Amino acid sequence: MKKILVLISTLVLAIFLSACGDKNSSDNTDEQSGKETTQTDPNTPKSSEVGNFDGHPNFESFDGSIDHIHGLGYAGNQNAIFFAAHDGIKVFDNGSWYKTKTENNDYMGFNAINAGFISSGHPGTDSELPNPVGIIRSVDNGQSIEKLGLLGETDFHLMGVGFETNTIYALPPNNNSEMQAGELYVSEDLAKTWEKVSTKNLGENLIGLAVHPTNSQNVAAVGEKGIYYSEDKGNTFELITENMQGTSVYFSNDAFWFGGYDGNAVLIKRSLTDGKEEEINLPKMEQDAVMYMAQNPKNPDELVFASFKGNVYRSVDGAKTWTILIENGEIQ
Repeated sequence: MKKILVLISTLVLAIFLSACGDKNSSDNTDEQSGKETTQTDPNTPKSSEVGNFDGHPNFESFDGSIDHIHGLGYAGNQNAIFFAAHDGIKVFDNGSWYKTKTENNDYMGFNAINAGFISSGHPGTDSELPNPVGIIRSVDNGQSIEKLGLLGETDFHLMGVGFETNTIYALPPNNNSEMQAGELYVSEDLAKTWEKVSTKNLGENLIGLAVHPTNSQNVAAVGEKGIYYSEDKGNTFELITENMQGTSVYFSNDAFWFGGYDGNAVLIKRSLTDGKEEEINLPKMEQDAVMYMAQNPKNPDELVFASFKGNVYRSVDGAKTWTILIENGEIQ
């Protein structure tokens, strides 16, 4: 089993290193530290108004490959699934695939929220964002980008955001004007101000963070030693797994979901009411594990997850059966 755990760790490292390089060789920086929104057509439909991406002004049909998925979710509380990639946003909507026409950025630390998404990363060649982008938000499906903070300072790989509260937890890889590298911080005002979190008992070598949609006291982290869970705003964490490498964390309104690897991929759903745990049925996976997952806020029976090997699976019957949407990076 040790050999397999090393394999998963190697996959994690490869994804982090290969997907987050400097996307622009030119000096694309921005000294402005406040909010700024790229102007768009005022008639462009907002996330909450869009139900189908066919004919959307900023999307076109997509039939290709998706390398290095950096996050996924039901951005804007739509039935469409958003995938953050190193070359922009890809969307699976009503059985069809679409990609953004503009702002094709390398989105890292991607989190779907009720109004759209919050992310970090590097600018694409068609973007005027600073490099790195710091923390950004979009409420129109990625057509325009709002600069929230730390522009040109940090590319956050480890960031979790509450779907409804929009509370941001972030762990910076480098020192910046607000943070020390390797420390956990929380912002409840969209990155205007930050509070350092004590993080007692939080492990090292973390690869993911998650925040409850409505209760920002509940935060979780995933690392090579397992899953860390906190109910006091991250001040104290508990390692809730044994003999398992952690691979993913996610909160729905009534449950905490976490993925792991113990020789086989596992996905556990833990009730936030009574703490009971249920192992979720997964498709057959060879030396692979759940990396990112999400549940449709409008339909609890719809689940989606991406694996370390570049596969994406979707279920519409509460994980009884799964359909593969992407295999080894290729759309099916």
